[in-house]
Amino acid sequence: MIAQLARSRPGGDLTDPASAVRTALRRLARRYQHLTEEIAQADAELHPLVAQAAPSLAELIGVGTETAAQLLITGGDNPDRLKSEASFAHLCGASPIPASSGRTNRHNLNRGGDRQANRALHTIALVRMRYDARTRLYVARRTADGMPKKDIFRCLKRFIAREVYKYLTSMNPSQQRFPQTA
Repeated sequence: MIAQLARSRPGGDLTDPASAVRTALRRLARRYQHLTEEIAQADAELHPLVAQAAPSLAELIGVGTETAAQLLITGGDNPDRLKSEASFAHLCGASPIPASSGRTNRHNLNRGGDRQANRALHTIALVRMRYDARTRLYVARRTADGMPKKDIFRCLKRFIAREVYKYLTSMNPSQQRFPQTA
C-alpha cells in the first residue's frame, strides 16, 4: 500500500479535500520509504560494529544488534567500573526494590536507571518468552505459583542483566572498545 501511495498522482487542485488528502498521503508514503531506507542503512552499519565489539553477546537468545548495542552503550567503554552484576542491573533499571509491608514480602520494578537499557532487557525478555522453551517453562511455572506477570518480567530482566554482565566483563580488552573513527 505504501508503494502504491508513493507512486500515486493525486491531481493538482488542492482546494478539493479529496485531492489534498491524496497529496498528503503521497508525501507520507514517500517519507516512510525514505526513513525505512535510512534505518536499513544505519542497521547495516551498526551490525559489524556490534559483532566486532561483542560477538558473544549477540549470540545470546533474544539479543539482536540494536539491543546488544544499547547494552554495550550502557555498560560503557570500561566494563571494569561495574563492580558486580547487581550494579549493572541497577544501572539498567532491572534491580528489585523492596516493597514489603507487614507479612507480605514483595518487590517493585525499579523505575530508575537507563530506560533504554531497560527497554532492551524488556525486548530480550519478550523474545525469550515467545521463542525460548526454557523461558516459557519458567514463565508457566511462576504463573502456576500465582506470580503476577509484571513480577515475572522483573525476574526475567534481572536474570538477563546477570547474563549480559557476564559477557560484558569476560570480553577481551581488545574487544571492549568500538573502533575509533578519524
